[in-house]
This record gives sequence, C-alpha cells and structure tokens, in this order.
Amino acid sequence: MKALFLLVLLLPATLFAAASPPWAAGPLRVAPDGRALQHADGTPFFWLGDTVWLMPQKLNREQIATYFENRRAKGFNVVQCCLVQFFRDKSFNGSPALVDEDFTRLNFTAGNNPADPAQYDYWDHVDTIIETAAANGIYVALAPMWRYPKKPTPAQAAAFAGKIAARYARRPNIIWVNGGSARGGDDLEFWNAAGAAYKRHAPEHLVTFHPFGRTQSSAWFHDQSWLDLNMFVSGHRRYDQDTEGRAFGEDNWRYVLEDLARTPRKPTLDGEASYENTPQGLHDPNQPYWTAADVRRYAWWSVFAGAAGHVYGENSVRQVYLPTDRKGESGAKGFFTERLETEGATQMKHLKNFILSRPVAGRVNDQSLVAGDEGEKYHRILVTRGNGWIAAYTHTGRNFTMKLNGAAGARLKASWFNPRSGEATPVGTHPGSGSVTFSPPGEPAPGNDWVLVLDDAAQKFPAPGQALFR
Repeated sequence: MKALFLLVLLLPATLFAAASPPWAAGPLRVAPDGRALQHADGTPFFWLGDTVWLMPQKLNREQIATYFENRRAKGFNVVQCCLVQFFRDKSFNGSPALVDEDFTRLNFTAGNNPADPAQYDYWDHVDTIIETAAANGIYVALAPMWRYPKKPTPAQAAAFAGKIAARYARRPNIIWVNGGSARGGDDLEFWNAAGAAYKRHAPEHLVTFHPFGRTQSSAWFHDQSWLDLNMFVSGHRRYDQDTEGRAFGEDNWRYVLEDLARTPRKPTLDGEASYENTPQGLHDPNQPYWTAADVRRYAWWSVFAGAAGHVYGENSVRQVYLPTDRKGESGAKGFFTERLETEGATQMKHLKNFILSRPVAGRVNDQSLVAGDEGEKYHRILVTRGNGWIAAYTHTGRNFTMKLNGAAGARLKASWFNPRSGEATPVGTHPGSGSVTFSPPGEPAPGNDWVLVLDDAAQKFPAPGQALFR
C-alpha cells in the first residue's frame, strides 16, 4: 500500500532507479587496502555527501522529492540527516518521533496513509525519505541520535539503535552514523552500545561516527569492530580562529593522514568541513563567509590526502531554513530551496567524476612527488597517485615542480583539470622521470584552483572527469 502512496513522488526518478541503482553491485564494503569504499562485487564507490540534518523534522513529502531529484542531478550519492536531534522532534505534520518525549518509546502508529495524520507518523515520514532517496540512487547516512544534554543509559541507547536498525536492515541504501557532533570519549559506553546495535541488527550496512568539531572518530573508536570507516569534523574555523590543541585550522588534510596511519587501516572522510555561505567561525555573521572556492579546497585537499570521499554542506540547506522559520542560524542568507543551486553544490560532482575516471584501487597520497616546497596553508600542493596516474591539486594556481620517478609510467600525458567546470585541457607529454615545473592557467590567487593530471600514455585512460563508474 505504501508504494502506491509514494508513486507520484517517485515518478521523476523511476527510470533512473530501474536502470541500475548503485546497490545492484552489492552492499558497500571497505576495500581490501583499507583506504577506499567499494561494492561487494568490487565496483568502486566514492562517497559524495550532502548535509540536510533536519530533513525529517522540516520537509514535507513534495519538498523531499524535489530535494533528492536536485541532489541526484548534481551528482551527490549520499545525504546525511539526523533522526532524533531533540526528544521533542516532530515531523512537518506534527507527528512526534517519541511518545511523550520518552527516548524508550518510539511513536509508531497503525497505517501509513499520508493523507491521514493519525496514520502517517514520524517514522512513516522517515520511510518516505529513505524510499525517495533510493528512487534517486542515493544512500541516506542516518544519524539516529545526537549529542543529548542528558544521556539515556547505554542499555537504552542499544535498544533505541536496535529498533531503528532492525526497521531498516533490509533497505539497501542506508549508512549508519553513530554519534552526532559528539565527543566520543565523554560517553564511550553509550556510543559503543549504540554502534554495536547498528552492526548487530543491520550487518550489511556500513557504520561510522560523527564527532565534535576538530576531532576524529579514530581517537575513541578506531579499534571497535562496529566502526567500518572513520569520520572527522574539520569544522568551521579559519587558521587564526583555531588556536587550541593541534590547531590544524583549515588544514583538513592533516586529519586524513593521521587516520590512515593507524592500524588496522580504515577509510576516512571529512564529515563536516566549513559550510558554504556560513560565517567563518560559524556563529558571527559579521565575519567573512565561506565561499565555493573554500568548500572546493576542503574537498580536494582531503581527497588528495587519501580520503574515501567528502561531505559538502551549505548553511541554509543543512539547517533547512524555510520562510516559515522565525530566524535562521549562523547568519543564514537565503532559504532552503534557492540555496540548492549554489556554486559549490554544483561543482562538487567534478571531484567525484575525476576520481572515478581513473583506477581507484591502490590510490594513495604521495607528497614525495613534489620537488621542493609543498607549500603552507592556501599554497599547499596535495598529490595523489594511482595505477598509471598522478594528480596534484593547487588552490591558488601557483607554479610548482613535480619530481617524476617513474611511478606512473615511462611517458606521461599532461592535462589541466578545472575543478570549477569539470573541463580538462591536454597540455602535451613529458618523460616519466626527472623534474618538471608546471604553470597553471591564470594568475595565482586563492580560488584559481587547478588539478595537474599526469597519465601513463600507454594506459589510454578517458579524459579526466569522464567517470567510469557512478
């Protein structure tokens, strides 16, 4: 019966879903090298995520359909949202997630007719989100809980997580996000109980952990069997705003190198970098705002450091800022619908397409290929290489020298790939050894970002950005 209610919403994506949903290649798995993700049949999977934390609470069915169609068209294949951020959470039609705000009592009602609020409860609405995402070939990274001020007991966490995981265990497009902007070390028993419950009740699904800003899940849970891949939150601060602890500032690539140095190796990605159109530092609207150039930098830096994907976010979209809201958070400018079309959101697909246009197996970060100065802060050059190819990202478009040591082949075809447009321009061939200085197009400046691509001429790869996989 529920399929009938969803029919109208899902029609725009029907042909897409029927053709080849990603999970037709099998459930998601960690690749044998512990660096990347793939399907059970070995097909590479690059996690390109969007953030819409409050989708279950604020969007209606039509808005959900519009959102997923938009994100599918922009190349996103994962969307992360929070199921119960507060015990008082309700869906758009007023249906509460919990009975009497009691964490131990999920509000399940008989029936699921969307035209009848007494039937169509909060969890029916979550069903709609998951089904609409699936019709668009998108995984939903579900964070069932959040950083609650007053924690339930570990046993209650396990029961809550178990109920939700069991409900969705057979859905092919689920990834579990334990935590929720949480310092895992403060409540180890609680989060371990929840993580183990997700894995026990939904063993075919990947499980990760969303930590507090400027921390990483590996610090607390790397050795836990329920944790398939790490997630870090590089956060929203500028270099000069991050003066505590290690003070990585905007260098999100440093978290990747730390995570991948751990044993056993597990994939990692930035689950919350600075959101586009958000004040630098997050809270003060008098500060400059993060731009499309900034979010590109975070994405390309982390992936070229070795991340298995990246999660993008836009300020109004991540909080679902609607005209009916009294006020937006964090200096939000523009409402949810119009902000679906931002420059940064449109450009994220170029990163996924580039990575999937080259052999993914064995891809690593290799800074040894930079001759001389790797650069500091915005001038940093990040290099990744795979089987028969090398790529170097510059955020500023400055000149840099590559030390070619035969790692990619005897003769290399060079191209400049534009992260803003996804276009590739061939610029000749070079011997596969020796040092060569490259000058990117345009004048050096932050945001004049380019990717140097060096391909083994014998491999006959497609043009950079012509993805071999989705």
